[in-house]
Amino acid sequence: MTYAYFKGQFVPVDQAKISIQNNTFQYGTGVFEGIRAYWNSQVRQLYVFRLREHFARMLRNCRVLTLKIDKDEKELCEITVELLRKNHPETDTYVRPIAYIDSDGLGPKFVGYSTGFAMYTIPLGDYIDSAGIKVAFSSWRRINDNTIPARCKVTGGYVNSALAKTEALEHGYDEAIFLTEKGFISEGSAENIFLVGGGKLITPSRSEDILEGITRETVIELARDELGIETIERPIGRTELYVADEAFLCGTGAQVSPITEVDKRPLGSGRIGPITAKIQALYFDVVKGRQKKYSHWLTAVY
Repeated sequence: MTYAYFKGQFVPVDQAKISIQNNTFQYGTGVFEGIRAYWNSQVRQLYVFRLREHFARMLRNCRVLTLKIDKDEKELCEITVELLRKNHPETDTYVRPIAYIDSDGLGPKFVGYSTGFAMYTIPLGDYIDSAGIKVAFSSWRRINDNTIPARCKVTGGYVNSALAKTEALEHGYDEAIFLTEKGFISEGSAENIFLVGGGKLITPSRSEDILEGITRETVIELARDELGIETIERPIGRTELYVADEAFLCGTGAQVSPITEVDKRPLGSGRIGPITAKIQALYFDVVKGRQKKYSHWLTAVY
């Protein structure tokens, strides 16, 4: 039996239901997180990656929407570990916590309603191909911070992502790249982006309507401390991606996914580049618990 956390208790997942009148179902008034747990078959251990950082971000984002979860980071981490133990996966697993309006009232607002919290887990391998992907610039622009803030992982904001991703898939690409309203590169539909040029990493700054990704932060730190590679955060023009030496997308779902083609143009050699390959290999070593130096990022479940 698979369990979910719902209304303060662990219940069979098929009992974790909301009403069709639920406010978040109607208006997208929720905040969610995406968290990965990695199975290491050699030591038969499941490691949750940067669990506390994910809930710290979620609680910050809830403040923007004035959602009030009645639990702190430590309690949310404990619930996650207990849920994983109950479901006892022995494979890479995705954890989805969500804060939502637990009321059936009409009207898109955040005042006058109570906040609910729920969580479920599912097995998850590669969200997109980690060997190399084809991307295209979307005709849709990224939502900006004064409309629906992308940094907050608002459920309703992902309509923007769905439009771009669907357009990309229908045109034969694996993923979409958003531009901001000012025409600078923002991110993928659900991933941050890095370019490689002149031996350095280049990524959009936080003011470019991006999610302040935990994987993004991890890549910056690992590249600096383990590979001696500097990251420059700045506005990036569209054609800079065309002429980059390498590029990759990263995120909890995407992990580290090399870009090999942009708008029918081969990127660099058209294969995974050497810097991207090193970052990808290092990242998987870290999340699987093979780099003891970074064991503080991992929460062992069993």
